[in-house]
Amino acid sequence: MPMDVQRALNLGQFVYAAENPASTNPLKYALPFGFQLVQVIYGNDLATDVNQIKDVVPFGFIAKAPDPANDFVAAIRGTASIWEWIQDARFLRVTCPCANGAGESEDGFSDVYRSLVIASDGSAPRVVDVLRTLLSSLPNATLAITGHSLGAALAKLLALEVVESGAFDKPEVITFAGPLVGDTQFARTYGTEVPNTWRIANVMDLVPKMPPPVWGYDHVDQLFSLNSFLKVKMEPACCHHLTSYLYLLGQLSPGGNFALDANCKP
Repeated sequence: MPMDVQRALNLGQFVYAAENPASTNPLKYALPFGFQLVQVIYGNDLATDVNQIKDVVPFGFIAKAPDPANDFVAAIRGTASIWEWIQDARFLRVTCPCANGAGESEDGFSDVYRSLVIASDGSAPRVVDVLRTLLSSLPNATLAITGHSLGAALAKLLALEVVESGAFDKPEVITFAGPLVGDTQFARTYGTEVPNTWRIANVMDLVPKMPPPVWGYDHVDQLFSLNSFLKVKMEPACCHHLTSYLYLLGQLSPGGNFALDANCKP
C-alpha cells in the first residue's frame, strides 16, 4: 500500500509544533487540528565530544484529538546537535534498550531514548509507561508516533518498545529525515513488530545516510523518497530541515501548503 502523503503532512505538523513551541514555555505548543496537550516529553539532549553537557529539555509531547475520539499522537523533535554527532560519533552499537533479542542500536540514540520521561527533573514515569496507562482503558484508541532527525530515531525506538511491552499493539509511525538506528537484527525485528511504518528521506540529505551501513547498520523498511535537487538550496542544513521536507511533500498533495524557509530557497 502506498504512503498517504496527506497523512504524512498532517503528522509533520505535529513535529513542527514540537520543534517550534509557541513560547519559551513548552506547555504553549501550538497543536494542530484541535488536539490537546496530554504530556510534555523530556529527555537528555544528545551529548557529543563537542558538547558533553546533557540538559533535561523538552523533546516533544503526547497529544489527544478532541473528544470523543481517542486518537493520540506522540511527536518528537529533532536537534541541532545531530551535526555534532555526525562529525565526531564513533557509531558504537549497544544492546537495543527497547526489546529483548532486537539486536543492537546506536549508542547515542539509545542513551537519549533511555532518558525520555514525563517530568522536567528527569524522574519517572517513562514515556512508554504513560502511553500504556493512557491507552489501556480506551476503546478504539489509535496511536501515531512521529519525529524528525534525532526524533525520528527516538520514534522508532519508542514504537518498538510500545509494541514489545504490550502498551499498544499497532502504532502508526511516520518519520522524517531519520538516521539509521540499529543493525540488521534491529531492522528485521522492527519490521516484524511495527509494520505500519514509513520513513521519509530526502536523497540530498546527509543524515539518513548515517551511520554508514558499512559499520553494520541497516535501515528499517518502507522508504518514501524525496528529492530536493533544484528545489531547495544545496546546503546540508536546508536539505535536512523539517520545513524543506514539508515543502517537498506539499508539492505532492493538494492539501499541502508549506512555505520553504527563506534561507533555503535555491
